[in-house]
Amino acid sequence: MRVKVSEVMTCEVASVTGDASFKDVAEALIANGVSAVPVVDGENRVMGVVSEADLLCKEEFKEQYYGEGYRPPLRTRLRHRLAQEKGSGRDKARGESAAELMTSPAVTIRPQSAVVYAMRLMDEHGVKRLPVVDENGVLQGIVSRHDLIKVFVRPDATIAAEIRKDILDHSVWTDTSQVEVAVDRGVVTMAGHMQHGSEARIAARMALRVNGVVDVVNEIEWDEDDVPA
Repeated sequence: MRVKVSEVMTCEVASVTGDASFKDVAEALIANGVSAVPVVDGENRVMGVVSEADLLCKEEFKEQYYGEGYRPPLRTRLRHRLAQEKGSGRDKARGESAAELMTSPAVTIRPQSAVVYAMRLMDEHGVKRLPVVDENGVLQGIVSRHDLIKVFVRPDATIAAEIRKDILDHSVWTDTSQVEVAVDRGVVTMAGHMQHGSEARIAARMALRVNGVVDVVNEIEWDEDDVPA
């Protein structure tokens, strides 16, 4: 059974409305100790996300930035030039409300999604957190990288029980009655006996996909190695 986003997400979420002022957004970030907050409408539907980086655009693009004798490094100058061409950076620098400052549309996820999907979304979009919404886009919570790390501290006994129940005990593709499972700090050791080498390898790969598994040591013996050399 895969761990769902709803099992690790934070339900108490700091958010702001689209008409929240620049100062209100900054205070919300500081007061809640977060680096970004969802922007919601009157029905609590997610419109976008405003982050520290969005707020910093106002300082980053001030004209006196160059008039004070400071010359930014090349990478910063290139980023400024790219933002100027796209218009986004300077638009946000002029922004006074959350709706003008936010990044929209927000990358969101549903509560029933697997945490693996959340990890992939974060990596694909280069974000550190995802607003969790229902089918109508209403904010339900937020899931961060920190929340996702929770799957790696699942108790060893829980991981072992899940492997036995979902992979071994309910197996319809082969006999796994002689396979034993032990878990130590997330590392799974599978031992015992199966008929075919291919089946032993499949069982190990399936165990590796269980949330919280760090690695799998396959010590299962078999009668026939049916995988061609």
